Amino acid sequence: MHRTRLGRTALEVSRLCLGTLNLGVNTTKEDAFGLLDRALDEGVNYLDTANHYGWQVYRGMTEDLLGEWFSQGGGRREKAVLATKVYNPMSDWPNDSGLSARHIIASCEDSLRRLRTDWIDVLQMHHVDRNAPWEEIWQAMEVLTFQGKIRYVGSSNFAGWHLAAAQESARQRNRLGLVSEQCLYNLVTRHVEMELIPAAVAYGIGVFAWSPLHGGLLGGVLRKLEEGSAVKSGRGRAMVVLDRHREMIARYEKLCDEAGLHPAEVGLAWVLAQPGVSGVVIGPRTVGHLLGAKRALELELGTDLLKELDAMFPPVGNGGPAPEAWAW
Repeated sequence: MHRTRLGRTALEVSRLCLGTLNLGVNTTKEDAFGLLDRALDEGVNYLDTANHYGWQVYRGMTEDLLGEWFSQGGGRREKAVLATKVYNPMSDWPNDSGLSARHIIASCEDSLRRLRTDWIDVLQMHHVDRNAPWEEIWQAMEVLTFQGKIRYVGSSNFAGWHLAAAQESARQRNRLGLVSEQCLYNLVTRHVEMELIPAAVAYGIGVFAWSPLHGGLLGGVLRKLEEGSAVKSGRGRAMVVLDRHREMIARYEKLCDEAGLHPAEVGLAWVLAQPGVSGVVIGPRTVGHLLGAKRALELELGTDLLKELDAMFPPVGNGGPAPEAWAW
């Protein structure tokens, strides 16, 4: 398994991060446990969840499932680098969402209880809270760090200037600040190339792309729909944009077929090859999906294929970082 350092830290994580959004929702508990065990066996040590995952059943269900899996022992918790998130509402009551110091600390303690663990490796802010000053956020994170409940702090869905604001505030407090950012990034959605990724690189923040196949849009969706085998790709993010991109996706699948490659593996390999990207967050439902993602780590896309993909899914503006993306 290919590994990398998490941002500028000494922490070593797999370039494939196992996202748990599907576990227990689109899988049985037994299949979820089998998938988690196989992931560890294959060297995937980075696990990502969120406090509200499983909301389709109840908020916190996925963390409960992971806690039950950890409780089986066998070094499962010790081998895993565990990341969870805070921000989304956990109830309809005031102060049970966002990034207030009260909610950050209470949410972390609730996550620890559900996960049946003493510590969280990376506590990530799931979104920007424009009402929360950085002084309040970092004070809460420092409390949790000093108590030994978290090791690092990450972000998700931030803009480049949010990373800069966070780091400059942390620097004033002589703290490490952010070590990772999870952002939406794939062939269809490339706007993070302009400012987010350059900012992350400048500050030594590791970037992990979530939805690297855009909810299955880049995973052979047209073929799956024709076969009647589409599950995740037959709804959600992929279906929202499929009509708009249908002609382009048809060309993409044809290009992959001509190259003798699976569309999902090409899509993952492309993201993994992009500058500044530490890894990808995958959301497999089966062991087959997991092994396909692992194959993408070994896949080197040739120069000609990369040029065709760039022409098919052009970057924003002129391409590259800002301001050159829109200026001379």
